[in-house]
Amino acid sequence: MCGIIGYTGPRKTAKILLEGLRRLEYRGYDSAGIAVGRENAEPRLEIIKSVGKIAELAKKMPEDIDGSWGIGHTRWATHGGVTEANAHPHTDMSGKIVVVHNGIIENHKTLRTMLGKKGVVFKSETDTEVIPHLIASYYEGDLLKAVLAALQHLEGTYGIACIHANEPGRIVGARNGSPLIVGVGNDEMFLASDITAMVAYTNRVIYLNDGEVVDITRDSYTITDRHSNMLDKQVDEITWELGAIEKSGFMHYMEKEIFEQPDSIARAMSGRIDEENATAKLGGLNLSRRQLADVHRVRIIAAGTSWHAGMTGSYLLEQAARIPAQAELASELRYRNPVVENDSLWFVVSQSGETADSLYAMREVQRKGATVLGICNVVGSTIARESDGGVYVHSGPEIAVASTKAFTSQLTAFYLFTLLMARMRDMSREEGQKFTRSLLAVPEMVRDALAQRDHIQAIAKKYCRAKDFLYLGRGILYPIALEGALKLKEISYIHAEGYSAGEMKHGPIALISPEVPSVFLVSDDYLHEKTISNIREIKARGGPIIAVGVEGDTEAMALADDFIAVPKADPRFYPFSMVVPLQLFAYFCALELGRDVDQPRNLAKSVTVE
Repeated sequence: MCGIIGYTGPRKTAKILLEGLRRLEYRGYDSAGIAVGRENAEPRLEIIKSVGKIAELAKKMPEDIDGSWGIGHTRWATHGGVTEANAHPHTDMSGKIVVVHNGIIENHKTLRTMLGKKGVVFKSETDTEVIPHLIASYYEGDLLKAVLAALQHLEGTYGIACIHANEPGRIVGARNGSPLIVGVGNDEMFLASDITAMVAYTNRVIYLNDGEVVDITRDSYTITDRHSNMLDKQVDEITWELGAIEKSGFMHYMEKEIFEQPDSIARAMSGRIDEENATAKLGGLNLSRRQLADVHRVRIIAAGTSWHAGMTGSYLLEQAARIPAQAELASELRYRNPVVENDSLWFVVSQSGETADSLYAMREVQRKGATVLGICNVVGSTIARESDGGVYVHSGPEIAVASTKAFTSQLTAFYLFTLLMARMRDMSREEGQKFTRSLLAVPEMVRDALAQRDHIQAIAKKYCRAKDFLYLGRGILYPIALEGALKLKEISYIHAEGYSAGEMKHGPIALISPEVPSVFLVSDDYLHEKTISNIREIKARGGPIIAVGVEGDTEAMALADDFIAVPKADPRFYPFSMVVPLQLFAYFCALELGRDVDQPRNLAKSVTVE
């Protein structure tokens, strides 16, 4: 959460900072600000802040603002309300030291008290403001030394960028639990919390690890640990281009990303299917066939949408590979003193690879001896680096706050892993070939679902004024019901709950009325009749029914008030084709209601705080 951008070089700094913040806005959009340094006879810093989105900050920017170095920040509020005083950047009392910060300083109250006794007067309610004052207390002409001294007192998570008016062109950054990336340009340098902020200018980046500090000028950088020990870091090259983070003619990023799914799913499986042997190839697992054969249970750590992908994966692993599997909420697991069995394999799933709850839970089970594999989208992310192996899903940049294509790419990773494990166990070659053909057909299945765009939009228009929705599925479609309800909540602000359809009669049926639509996911497998029975229970009580079902299911079509058909397939693969109509339904409901689809209220893309 929150976004940082820093720049030093010959270009117009204010323009680069503002452009970077626009690209980072999905990380938080409660307030924003920049600090720009001017190099002249008396160097000074000009600070501009505003409440609201980056567009509000742009309105306040003077036409003549210029400078050769600076830092910027877009905020998702944690400590202190959404006010201009609480917006970043924050300064020391002299106004010469300026800091932007992502994360939470857990001992900020203690530090406030200590600094207050030394005469420091605070201007904000934030935890961040202790940082520039602390740096000022150690400053003796060298910003790096002052930052290193201040870091010894900070407890919690942080990604920090700091500048000083008296040290033109210099930016000092530090990372502990919140992402920070150095961008290496030609006679210019960047510092950001996300590659998207600087990809227009450089494709050469350095990923900082926790406990690392970077000191950059326009033509150089040095990286140390918190004890001033020099570090030699690898420079990586970004393979995707600026066009990947543009809207490309779509109205919203979310719409674009929904429609990118046939391609993103294909990328996730590209080169990973061995058709001849009807199995999968996942070299990044870093596990031998013998080690995989010794796995007798799988545990999956995730949060939000990624948890729903993990739940789907757990159903699939048990059904197809006959391996006991369970998806765990990261925020609960970390504090539960989890039991780590010797024969278990753990996965941690995160689009960004920076999700704080998932990262901390991963570290906890690793301390207990677990082997943990990551399923991530962002190359070089913390989870990708700290896990013992894993799978990049290659869905490409996902800008909309509500995840869509990353979800189906995560599903793809679980389907590949299931195929690999199943073929090592009881799945025959013939069954493996059938599974493989079904997996390869998924992109086309998704295209067919997307072709119902106009039909789904009409249904959304019909129901978008409802105040409550129920989403119901059984078996492997239960997690998809949860995901559909989450999408509707996230971007339309309509209250929606996902349930196992079999649990309806155990309480939620009390909510049924003509004003509460129920969205049913209807497979054509062994649970079909049970699901139809659940639909009848809702119909008997006057509840409107929207059904997402299989083409030719005349029984479901007759019962439903509105029916969305998906192509007939192996029932294990319906999560792909049935989640897409739910994504579109949420999108069109939000559109009809005039919501901010890409940046819904109170949310941020990468949840890097607890």
